[in-house]
Amino acid sequence: MNLDRYNRIQTVLKARQIDLTLCLEEVHKPNNVSAIIRTADAAGIHKVHAVWPKKNMRTLSHTSAGARNWVEVKTHETIESAVGELKAQNMQVLATNLSDNAVDFREIDYTKPTAIILGGEKFGISSGALELADQDIIIPMVGMVQSLNVSVASALILFEAQRQRQLAGLYDRDVSVLPEEVIHKTLFERGHPVLAKVAKRKKLEYPPLDEEGQIVADAAWWAEMQRR
Repeated sequence: MNLDRYNRIQTVLKARQIDLTLCLEEVHKPNNVSAIIRTADAAGIHKVHAVWPKKNMRTLSHTSAGARNWVEVKTHETIESAVGELKAQNMQVLATNLSDNAVDFREIDYTKPTAIILGGEKFGISSGALELADQDIIIPMVGMVQSLNVSVASALILFEAQRQRQLAGLYDRDVSVLPEEVIHKTLFERGHPVLAKVAKRKKLEYPPLDEEGQIVADAAWWAEMQRR
C-alpha cells in the first residue's frame, strides 16, 4: 500500500462519527441511496441504517460501490427494530416531517448522539416511525414545493450536523474511536483490495500491517494465499 494512502485512510478513520447516523425507511431508488451514502461518507459517518423488507434488499446491490466501501450499511426488516437499536445507543431520533411540532433542523443540537430518519420516495415516513421519533424536523422553504429530494434533504441536515460537530472539535481526534478490528479490516481491505479478496475467499484472517501499511505475515500465510 502506498504510504500516502495509508496515512489518508488513518486520517479518515480518526474523524469517523460513530454516534451520528441516518435511518433510511424504504428509500428504494438506487441513485438516491448512492447519493445519501456518498454524503454520509463526506460528513464522516461510519454507519447508515436502512429499513428494507427482503423484497427490496436488491437496492443496495445496485448502488455505487465506491461510497459503500467506506460506509457500513446495516439493514433492518422493520422500523421498530432499527429505532430500537438506535435508542439503545442513547441516540436522539429525529424524523424529517412537516408537522405542528416540527422545528427548524438547524435548531437541533447535533453534537449529541443523533439518528435522522428519512422517508421513502413514494410514501415518506411511516406513521410508526413518527411515533417512535423524539422530534420532527423541517427544512424551511419559501417556494411552492414543500419537500426536497431525499438525498438533498440528507445532505443539508448532515452538513449542519458536521458544522456543529467541527465547531465542537469532534472531528479532531488523535486516535479513532472505532473498534480496533474495524480499523484493521478497513485498512487491509482498502489498502490491499486484491489480497483481501483472496484471503476472504480462502477464509484466512487478515495479518497485521506495519507502520507503513505493509503486510506482516509468515510464510505459511503467503503459501496458503498462493495455493490454487
